[in-house]
Amino acid sequence: MMRTDGALVPARHLHEECGVFGIYAEQTSDVASLAYYALYALQHRGQESAGIVVNDDGLFSYWRDIGLVNEVFSPARLSSLGSGNIAVGHVRYGTTGSDAKRNVQPIVVNHHKGRMALAHNGNLTNTMELRDELESRGSIFQTTSDTEVIAYLIVQERLRRSSIEEAVSAAMDRIDGAYSLVLSSPSKLIAVRDPHGFRPLCMGRMADGSVIFTSETCALDAVGASFVRDIRPGEIVVVDRTGIKSDVSHCGTAEKRLCVFEFIYFARPDSVIDGSSVQTARQRAGAFLALSAPVQADIVIGVPDSGLDAALGYARQSGIPYGIGFIKNKYIGRTFIAPTQAMREDEVHIKLNPIRSVVSGKRVVLIDDSIVRGTTSRRIVRLLRQAGATEVHMRVSAPPFVAACYYGTDIDDPAKLIASSHSTEETAALIGADSLAYLRMDDVVRLADNTAGGFCTACFGGGYPTAVPKNGGKDRFERKISEREDRHA
Repeated sequence: MMRTDGALVPARHLHEECGVFGIYAEQTSDVASLAYYALYALQHRGQESAGIVVNDDGLFSYWRDIGLVNEVFSPARLSSLGSGNIAVGHVRYGTTGSDAKRNVQPIVVNHHKGRMALAHNGNLTNTMELRDELESRGSIFQTTSDTEVIAYLIVQERLRRSSIEEAVSAAMDRIDGAYSLVLSSPSKLIAVRDPHGFRPLCMGRMADGSVIFTSETCALDAVGASFVRDIRPGEIVVVDRTGIKSDVSHCGTAEKRLCVFEFIYFARPDSVIDGSSVQTARQRAGAFLALSAPVQADIVIGVPDSGLDAALGYARQSGIPYGIGFIKNKYIGRTFIAPTQAMREDEVHIKLNPIRSVVSGKRVVLIDDSIVRGTTSRRIVRLLRQAGATEVHMRVSAPPFVAACYYGTDIDDPAKLIASSHSTEETAALIGADSLAYLRMDDVVRLADNTAGGFCTACFGGGYPTAVPKNGGKDRFERKISEREDRHA
């Protein structure tokens, strides 16, 4: 469930932690507006909060707040950031720490050798140990996110090293888990990707030579930049007035494990990640489903939006006609509050409406990207029945979720995952479908064109690439603080 302004509403999908953006311009310019457009393109990666930091020759101006990008940044607010030659931006959906304003990014730090702005996508797996160590040495934390731990480590290393990039490299020796970082020092823009490459990060260029780092290529398109390349797992890329430098000393120290759910759901269909088209991968998932789980039906429809491409792939492979079976209300923001509990529990009626003329009297193949708890799937199936569908055969373009994710996806309690305690047949009965099939694990690792190094499939039972925390709950820092207060009361 998600809490929105005091009301609990069911989460439609899983959530990914965030999207990051950074730009280094050779001349002082309106980098804030470019960051704004890029964050707008990355809005799907996080809807809790947004922030932009503008660096004008070491003078940092910034604004961060709860809300969508267009809610956080009015024209006047954006203009107040002024001009500069570096900007760092962030959109967030928190998988560690609450959604409180104190956890909004980018984090801005003042230290003895200057200032730093840091934006982070991912989750560390050794945060608790690092935080305990830092607090025992006198560090005082202002947030409950693991991003502040990264910031402290970099600053500590910076105080005893000759450059910010050396400090980042040293900090990487101490942190484990998933992290794609964009950070600004007074004179440099730096991009970092963890050695496993769990989360995407790429580089682009503007026509005027400005260098951009961002989570997805769709953000490059939004600002008119050309794609240059993906940041390698373990790579540190530094941009300053002397040009671009790359540190690959951490590359190759771990097996590549890009989160496969980037292709299934998280990324925008028009993005290209590590050389593979997201849209093509989703259509391929649908085709694999058609081959492994065929069914006699009259029409194939997808659940908007991430199920649409997979539905098209299923239809093409199976020869069953493809149709638009749902209309999605695009004007409901994440702060939508239903006035009664009954309406909150059936929020899917407000967001999705079946097209009766398309599904009535038809045997329907329904494609969605995942089943988490099963409650939303049950309501969607019921909507199709009420609209006259004679049969509903659900096909899921991901394997079943059976394990927690510790790398930036909001799955922290396997007990809440329907597939962890129910067979496929039992789940089909619980959601009211005539049949149910998931994407096979053998197929999920073949979704992308470039599979060199492999994917992380831990949430599907594929095993964890790193050691995992003993307590991986999203609110672990809040619980820790509360336990301390109870002990000292």
